[in-house]
Amino acid sequence: MPKTVNVRVTTMDAELEFSFQPNTTGKQLYDQVARTIGLRETWYFGLQFVDNKGFISWLNSDKKVMAQDVKRDIPLQFKLRVKFYPEDVAEELIQDVTRKLFFLQVKEDILLDNIYCPPESTVLLASYAVQAKYGEYNKKVHQSGYLSCERLLPKRVLDQHKLSKEQWEERIHVWHEEHGSMLKEEAMIEYLKIAQDLEMYGVNYFEIKNLKGTELWLGVDALGMNIYEKQDKLTPKIGFPWSEIRNISFNDKKFFIKPIDKKATDFVFCAPRLRINKRILHVCRGNHELYMNRRKPDTIEVQQMKAQAKEERLQKKLERDRLEEEKKKREAIEKEKVDMEKEKQELMMKLFQYEETTKRAEKDLQEQLERAMRLEEERTRAEQEAARLEAERMEAIIAKEELTRQAEDQIRSQEQLAAELAEFSSKIALLEEAKRAKEEEAETWQSKAMLVEENLMKTKEELHIVKSSTNSVPLTAPAPASSSSSSSSLSSDNESDHEHSEENSSYSAELPSQGINDHRHEEERLTEMEKNKRLQEKLKALSSELEEARDESKKTANDRRHDQNVQVGLDKYKTLRQIRMGNTKQRIDEFEAL
Repeated sequence: MPKTVNVRVTTMDAELEFSFQPNTTGKQLYDQVARTIGLRETWYFGLQFVDNKGFISWLNSDKKVMAQDVKRDIPLQFKLRVKFYPEDVAEELIQDVTRKLFFLQVKEDILLDNIYCPPESTVLLASYAVQAKYGEYNKKVHQSGYLSCERLLPKRVLDQHKLSKEQWEERIHVWHEEHGSMLKEEAMIEYLKIAQDLEMYGVNYFEIKNLKGTELWLGVDALGMNIYEKQDKLTPKIGFPWSEIRNISFNDKKFFIKPIDKKATDFVFCAPRLRINKRILHVCRGNHELYMNRRKPDTIEVQQMKAQAKEERLQKKLERDRLEEEKKKREAIEKEKVDMEKEKQELMMKLFQYEETTKRAEKDLQEQLERAMRLEEERTRAEQEAARLEAERMEAIIAKEELTRQAEDQIRSQEQLAAELAEFSSKIALLEEAKRAKEEEAETWQSKAMLVEENLMKTKEELHIVKSSTNSVPLTAPAPASSSSSSSSLSSDNESDHEHSEENSSYSAELPSQGINDHRHEEERLTEMEKNKRLQEKLKALSSELEEARDESKKTANDRRHDQNVQVGLDKYKTLRQIRMGNTKQRIDEFEAL
């Protein structure tokens, strides 16, 4: 039994290890990788490897893996990467796994500056990347510094601005908070929708020369082929949509493009090496095939995938809505709980005030009772004094009568008796005067005692009223809380020329375009920024803010070209419309004159 070969395949978020038989083809290995990660949109991806000369190449699906010029590491090393890009990510990328792999690769290309992105847009994209990783912003969980370990912005942007890491994080945090309950998968597709409007997104760049020997860049993407000046990979000068091309071929280092327009001559350029022409041919065929498929009815498989993805996203939306509703209910219950706790505190405060009032009333009552008791004691003493005086008066009367009898008996001693009588009469008068005074004093004390008793009764009634109102105050307990790009040129030398032997120095491929209605809608397309005026205004404000902190001396050539395009109102699609103006022949003549 032949010995198996070990292989390690690195995706954008995982490492897979397999073993395969020596006669396994590239397609069989690729299919095994796709099945393992659940990838069905296989037409966008390919397996990359480093060949024995150090070039990055794509694994040929039709040839055996071991018959290709794969560097013989143990295990063999491959990378699963995006090979072809869609025109519209939101419409064409179906599976979540596909969208995630695109998101991770495009994000990496932007961070490495393989795709140019203006500073204000990098902040917005960074916020979507944070949403895709952390989900909805939660101030209890995502506290200050939660982005400190994240790689969010290209080094170019960080170097150009006099802002601290904390100041960048604060700007990204503001956008993250604004995304609200957006799902992680939605954040990824929003990231890609903005990224696909960047000029260098999804473009494969190849070094070429026209027949005059002028060094240029050929850019191949989902919409066609564009020509760039050597110093400018951002703004193309001439463009040819796939619908204008009927055949591509090469002979050694010369590459020929036959347009559909019979009046136009062949579009000819030269590549520095044969391997580049092979790579150009491969990329053109793949992009043209997808271009044609997008303009035809979906296959049964694609229709099923779209229906399944639509159902899954609907279920996720329903689940999100349900969770959002539960969250709102929990927040309402928490608010109600807080309100009830506040009301309880207010009632407890009122109760405390009532208790204090009661205590003061009881104290006043006690003082009134004590005062009444003192008055009662004084009244008793006054009555006793009055009784004593009455007794003395009676004794005096008796004594007077006795003296009268003695006076009758002693008529003969009249002078002596008269003197004694006068003396006793004087005493009686004084005693009667004292009695009247005491009686008046007793009456006064009697009135005061009655007044105190009335006050005492009123105080008792007030105390009774206070106690009754206190007992009637409801103490409500709180309710329990419910639980609630660019391929950049991928080293344009990177194509696996070892798929074909070097003696195959010529090749031709037809690019059929019959049976489709191509209205070139991409030329009328609007960027995501243009569709969202509010987002556009916020990005303008952020751009102005960043401009104040920007070091002009550190601007790159791409920065300056982007600023110029913005000033004249150009974006990716307006530029596309501009570079495709005129007929095919005129544009080919323009290319040859460069």
